[in-house]
Amino acid sequence: MSHEITLRVYYEDTDLAGIVYYANYMKYIERGRSEWLRALGIDQLRMQQDTGHVFAVRRVEADYLRPARFDDLLTVRTALAQASPARIVVDQQVRRGDQLLFTAFVTVACLDRQGRPVRLPAFLRTAIDD
Repeated sequence: MSHEITLRVYYEDTDLAGIVYYANYMKYIERGRSEWLRALGIDQLRMQQDTGHVFAVRRVEADYLRPARFDDLLTVRTALAQASPARIVVDQQVRRGDQLLFTAFVTVACLDRQGRPVRLPAFLRTAIDD
């Protein structure tokens, strides 16, 4: 299942040239992943409270293709690329209309209360398998 969110580029997101500062793409795709999980029925806060499990980004492979600019309306697309028992990889894109601006493959691990890697909860595996 893929999921999309729309967001606007604000002045605070840009550098002096009015171009989105590179690190802000990480914020945009984080929002995309969070909303993707929410759309799958995963409540991250409840998961943390009930099981102590949290998600942590382990790896990001990103390509900056074109600049986004102040006041652009962007679409962040998130889709599952791969899943293993203890982590997921998502394929994320940031677009302005039909233009692909940014891509990333993000590996996310599941951690316990002590910060150790653990298997993905069964309800999450079920949600991403559907």
